[in-house]
Amino acid sequence: MKKTKLLAMLMFVTASVFAQWKPAGEKIKTKWASQIDVNNVLPEYPRPIMERATWQNLNGLWEYSIQDKGAASPASFDGEILVPFPVESSLSGVMKEVGGDKEVWYNREFTVPSSWKNKEVLLHFGAVDWEAEVWVNGVKIGSHTGGFTPFSFDISPFLKSGKQELTVKVWDPTSDGPQPRGKQIKNPDGIWYTPVTGIWQTVWLEPVQAKHIEEVRSTPDIDKSTVTFDIASAGFSYGDVVEVSVLDGNKTVATAKAAAGEQLIMAIPNAKLWSPEFPFLYDTKIKLTANGKTHDAIKGYFAMRKISKKRDDKGIVRMQLNNKDYFQFGPLDQGWWPDGLYTAPTDEALKYDIIKTKDYGYNMIRKHVKVEPARWYTHCDRLGILVWQDMPNGDDSRDWQNQNYHKGNEFERSAKSEAIYRKEWKAIMDYLYSYPSIVIWVPFNESWGQFKTVEITDWTTEYDPSRLVNSASGGNFFQTGDILDLHHYPAPKMYLYDANRVNVLGEYGGIGLPLEGHLWKTGNNWGYVKFNNSKEVTDEYVDYAEQLKELVSAGFSGAIYTQTTDVEGEVNGLMTYDRDIDKLDIKRVNKINTEVINELNK
Repeated sequence: MKKTKLLAMLMFVTASVFAQWKPAGEKIKTKWASQIDVNNVLPEYPRPIMERATWQNLNGLWEYSIQDKGAASPASFDGEILVPFPVESSLSGVMKEVGGDKEVWYNREFTVPSSWKNKEVLLHFGAVDWEAEVWVNGVKIGSHTGGFTPFSFDISPFLKSGKQELTVKVWDPTSDGPQPRGKQIKNPDGIWYTPVTGIWQTVWLEPVQAKHIEEVRSTPDIDKSTVTFDIASAGFSYGDVVEVSVLDGNKTVATAKAAAGEQLIMAIPNAKLWSPEFPFLYDTKIKLTANGKTHDAIKGYFAMRKISKKRDDKGIVRMQLNNKDYFQFGPLDQGWWPDGLYTAPTDEALKYDIIKTKDYGYNMIRKHVKVEPARWYTHCDRLGILVWQDMPNGDDSRDWQNQNYHKGNEFERSAKSEAIYRKEWKAIMDYLYSYPSIVIWVPFNESWGQFKTVEITDWTTEYDPSRLVNSASGGNFFQTGDILDLHHYPAPKMYLYDANRVNVLGEYGGIGLPLEGHLWKTGNNWGYVKFNNSKEVTDEYVDYAEQLKELVSAGFSGAIYTQTTDVEGEVNGLMTYDRDIDKLDIKRVNKINTEVINELNK
């Protein structure tokens, strides 16, 4: 009888929690929206490239309040919000505009497990857009600016017995500020999308010893059959040791030890090379020890792969993967969701677009003016897809989409704007450095916010010489970096050519097909060209691809088709915005895409 009553009470409590939250608004949603469990939101470990065994997820229902900027902390809250979905999103349960004259306050309680006693407790935020201030038990412990990168605090000194209180305040000026913001704008329309404010990636806790590993950077060198590990540790003393084991499945292929703080270079005999066709990853186990006692242990992975360029026997500079000419072909991927905006409803959803990209026969994705959660890049690593990583656009432009070489009219940012750009670009590169799928950095897109191009390109190349740099995708071109990147809609075209750099078509296509029942809004849906059915769109796509094949032999070494999905008012996706319908014939597209990729090595 008691068990029956207890079960009934649990069912009532669970039902009550679910009743407090539901997706807001009437916009279209993905199939994954209905699979969300408010008690278990995005439960996967958020940083699989550096994984510890013990952690606690803080996603779920928090209290929230939208206040005037500069106002005191709220005496009461407006309601509940489902973290980590942005305030403006349907899945947050709020779906309210915030704007630069308001701030969002978040609040929740949590309990630290008793087994974490005498350990440092790290509070992690995957990403918060844009400026965050954090309090624990009423004490402000820190702040962070930057909408696309993770940050952490050691909250141990501020914990008390029993329940803890976590408060976060967020301000985001969206299109009113110079900060990197990508496609967000106050008044979304056409190619511009809904603002994103606040927490939009997982919030989590992790216990560590005072001596612990802070960062791992892996740099492969397939020519020397080595991998270099740069491991940063906190609290280490002279005599402490870092040990790295490299595994192929259950087989250990290499081990090495070094004093904490020292670089490790490890030989990888008979290295298996990573590629989209063979996405092999070596697993790693890394330990930090002191006097023979293990203070930290993490799991991770790396890949042996090389991205480079080389002039072929026809005199054309080609991109190479693992020292072989390799044509890179993929979609422009905005990474937006009709229900979660920046945030995919589930990990399965996050992975889905990558799987579909492979189904369509592509070998690459251009991650367009957005940075994704760490798990997205791990999915790319595991599934086998190359990534061109854009810096999210910010500030303004003097010469929008200038398709010529520099004419002395480069945009000048304010000192504040320039400092924000440099800080956030470095943070993005630091965050993503060890993901092998990323092969190209893109500092600027279509002249937007483009400044000191040669200096920024040179810095990017020097900071990460292991990748290529596409300094100005479709923008104000300079003879710098590794790549000349043309944009041309709708059909492919080579209107400039650089004999000393790799030439790519960084954007083309944009073939539109609006499908009723799958539209973000009715009327005024936008595409570069629009057709009436899947066959017409597929025919046009194949026609463009046949033209592209001719341009491969003329000198193109990569191409980007616009785009993976419809996004808000754009209807030029391979899929509808809700991911319900593939708008093109997958078999026909896969066949012609394979032909385009293989054209380089005919």
